[in-house]
Amino acid sequence: MFTHPSILTPLLGLAFALVWSMVKPGSGAIALALGCAALLLWMLQRQARVERDAINARVARLEAQCDAERAAREHSEAARLEAEADLRATEERYLLALRGSQDGLWEWDLRSNAVHLSPRWKSMLGFETHEIADTREGWLGCVHPDDRALLEAALERHLSGAEPRFDLALRLRRKGGSACHVLSRGVAIRSDSGTPLRMVGLDTDITALRRVQNVLEAVAEGTAGASGEHFFHAMVQHFARALEVERAFITECADAPVTRVRTLAVWSARSGQTDNFEYALAGTPCAAVVQEGRACFHREGLAQLFPREAGYESFLGLPIVGSDGRLLGHLAFFDTRPRGDDLLVDAIFRIFLARAAAEIERCQALARLAAREQASTAA
Repeated sequence: MFTHPSILTPLLGLAFALVWSMVKPGSGAIALALGCAALLLWMLQRQARVERDAINARVARLEAQCDAERAAREHSEAARLEAEADLRATEERYLLALRGSQDGLWEWDLRSNAVHLSPRWKSMLGFETHEIADTREGWLGCVHPDDRALLEAALERHLSGAEPRFDLALRLRRKGGSACHVLSRGVAIRSDSGTPLRMVGLDTDITALRRVQNVLEAVAEGTAGASGEHFFHAMVQHFARALEVERAFITECADAPVTRVRTLAVWSARSGQTDNFEYALAGTPCAAVVQEGRACFHREGLAQLFPREAGYESFLGLPIVGSDGRLLGHLAFFDTRPRGDDLLVDAIFRIFLARAAAEIERCQALARLAAREQASTAA
């Protein structure tokens, strides 16, 4: 402060006046000293005011800058909180939608390793809610042993970011030990840094679809390239094996109006391929199929309704209709145990019933042609 020119001049004047008063005391030296002191005091006050104003201005600028930064932080925090609230609301809506679906929901908290299995997920496998623990061990314990490694690998690929979605077909074990084929789909919920926090997944029971696929593949493979008698034998054999029924046969009508049918191929789980036979429809479940031209399904109690079918519990019969609308015969399945909807693979039946109708018509046309040729030769 004392090096400023406006301060230095009166300061030097005061020093000169003090030296003068010591060398030659007098009123002149004292007056000069007082004048320089007053000027110096005024200049110091003036300089202090200037510096104070500068400091106040700088403080005001800093406060304004702090206020602006505080407002920006508050806005950013408000935006973050709003985004988090929106995310939580979205997640909650998603979870509510999943929980309300007919598929099995599972949630895995990666931080605590806790797993939540929805009541629907457990009931899909035939379990009560308390029969499966909501733990990772309880979850993985329901996975078919041959599919556990596939599940672990698929989860790891998704959690590591190698795959954007978790999507896997696998088998779960039902309470009775049978396999439940499911399509398992899920997604990891991650932090801002990308660290996975938890996974939410949905398992859809595709057992019926997989069964249809297996039946189609089995029958299509078994009948490929076959025709005539070989086609009929292959068709009933592969249908019976794929559907796991005790007995299957295919027939054609033996008279008109239809009261009797004769088999074109017969297959039994015990005896394999057996000889063809002809029988009357009266008193059999086949009568409704052939005489009324409609599918007939008895899930259980077959022998009580039709004593001729003693030993069999369930029956499925399907009419075979020709290209002109005539009923040509039927396809029949018998089983010694009650059967459910797993026996009904309508889309596949339609395909092979049409093929069987075409083959029956072809065989009948060949038989008529042979008969005409034989009559012509005899004449």
